[in-house]
Amino acid sequence: MIRTAIISLTAALTVAGCEASQPDALAFVPDYQGVDTRLLEGDLVSFLVAMDGARGPTDVEDYAQCAAAQYTLIRGFSFARHVRTNVEQQGGLWRADAVYTISPDLPRGAKTIDAETVVDHCVENGIPTV
Repeated sequence: MIRTAIISLTAALTVAGCEASQPDALAFVPDYQGVDTRLLEGDLVSFLVAMDGARGPTDVEDYAQCAAAQYTLIRGFSFARHVRTNVEQQGGLWRADAVYTISPDLPRGAKTIDAETVVDHCVENGIPTV
């Protein structure tokens, strides 16, 4: 009985050691390709972003939001409201075309962001801004 327990323990440790030494195939290693900012009209701004290594559309949407938040602060405003984001992927390259309105006061709508808070979150998570 003791011999069986030792063999089972040895087998479990061997398997655990193999799993720990294998590289993480799902490691998130983003390559942010840059931001193109376009003032559309008045307070309406478009942010075109691209990145390699995204895990899905949320990563590229977050990148666009970080760009929008920093742009909002650069323009001397505090808030932005998300209007829409279109995301596409081609050959591993993710692109987003996001549109936001920027304003000094909290705008009406459900998808508003406090630019300073979002920029802080972006810095903490290593997501570049404008």
